[in-house]
Amino acid sequence: MNENILKLKPTGVWTYFKEILEVPRASKKEEKIIAYLENFAKRNGFEYKKDAIGNILIKGKATPGCENRKTVILQSHVDMVCEKNSDSKHNFDKDPIEAVIKGDWLHAKDTTLGADDGIGVATSLALLMDKTIEHGPIECLFTVDEETGLTGANNLKPDFLEGRILLNLDSEDEGEIFIGCAGGKDTVIKLYHQTIEAPKTGFDTYEITIKGLKGGHSGDDINKGLANANKLINRILWKVSSDFEMLLADIQGGNLRNAIAREAKALVLIPTAKATDFENFIKQMEKDFRNEYAVTEPNLEAKAIKSTEKVSKILSNNDQTKLLESLYACPHGVIAMSQTIPNFVETSTNLASVKKLNDHILITTSQRSSIESSKDDVANMVASCFALAGAETEHTDGYPGWTPNPNSEILSISEKCYEKLFGKKPATKAIHAGLECGLIGHTYPDMDMISYGPTLRGVHSPDERIEISTVQKFWDFTIEILKNVPEK
Repeated sequence: MNENILKLKPTGVWTYFKEILEVPRASKKEEKIIAYLENFAKRNGFEYKKDAIGNILIKGKATPGCENRKTVILQSHVDMVCEKNSDSKHNFDKDPIEAVIKGDWLHAKDTTLGADDGIGVATSLALLMDKTIEHGPIECLFTVDEETGLTGANNLKPDFLEGRILLNLDSEDEGEIFIGCAGGKDTVIKLYHQTIEAPKTGFDTYEITIKGLKGGHSGDDINKGLANANKLINRILWKVSSDFEMLLADIQGGNLRNAIAREAKALVLIPTAKATDFENFIKQMEKDFRNEYAVTEPNLEAKAIKSTEKVSKILSNNDQTKLLESLYACPHGVIAMSQTIPNFVETSTNLASVKKLNDHILITTSQRSSIESSKDDVANMVASCFALAGAETEHTDGYPGWTPNPNSEILSISEKCYEKLFGKKPATKAIHAGLECGLIGHTYPDMDMISYGPTLRGVHSPDERIEISTVQKFWDFTIEILKNVPEK
């Protein structure tokens, strides 16, 4: 499996990426990738250490003559977002990722690829092993649980790192250097409900599904006009509830806090006398959705299929109304654009998942902003929608943003290196997605940081892919930066 990857350049990076594809590494389940990295360090004689949370630091000695240069930290996270298509049987806890080459892009078969940030991990390992590269002392920092809580970066101790220059290898647009990011927090809602006996006659059971959406990263892709499956299915349910006397038995939509929901489904009862009209209504809604998202969601599907599942319990009418009204009112998407940076999202919110459990509906949302007060404001806005329905709401502690430093020494060095290599200046930007740099900078206020990477698309979804040719440029760029790091 994945043998064709070994034919790609640069060989070292792809060799280690192939190995990483075969190691399960879901967020909060990183034991196997941690063991892989420890074995790598031991097998190859590198000094390393691991902290209590699971972060690993592997040290590489300077090449002869470069011992007095400043130490550089190469940082990447070891976990990956585990998303798959609904018909995939892939088990992220044990199955290797199956990669597929399509032209200049590397995809996975029906799952996320894990190039976010497996490609950063692979690059660090390749650099440690390549004895031909000129560099000073390096520290390769591998952090855990970036995707679901930034736990590794949040728990770094002030004495864990020696270097004060950090290259974060977790960005997704080749030719762009990032020097700032938004902060974020989650708002989690528990809407308790009562269930009542479902009617035994006079109703047909249907499963309503929304699928075929692109999904994507709730930071990078929030402004791209993508549909949210949770919002679409609730739009249907809200209308069907009043027009067709629908009874709701179940709703499940979305998955991860930092992914735009791609799929959702609901189990409902429809009066038999209204079944035909209901089916026609769903067909019309699918046409409306396809028209609204004709450009961004060409594969959108909205279906209602009769189900043989026996429904014994449904939500009470009052709780059904509270849920549907709250979800309809809950904001999703861009809340504000920056007033100082052109075309930059300042504040957003993501209605990530809706899950009916035994006694409550669990609703997970995620807010981001480059302005701390705006982040809190939109989080309170979301919470208020559900507080009106009597729900319990809770905000996570969140994570800080990363304030741009246009006078950064490593930024100046990297810009010159890029122009030397590729004959043009890189774009220097801030990013709406969260990066670990914000938390690292909080613990190490004097850390000089940039973030960059090869081109990835569709991250946090089964459409995730990496542009193969940009990996070589990413590698060359990293080597050139290391060659030009000044002495202490």
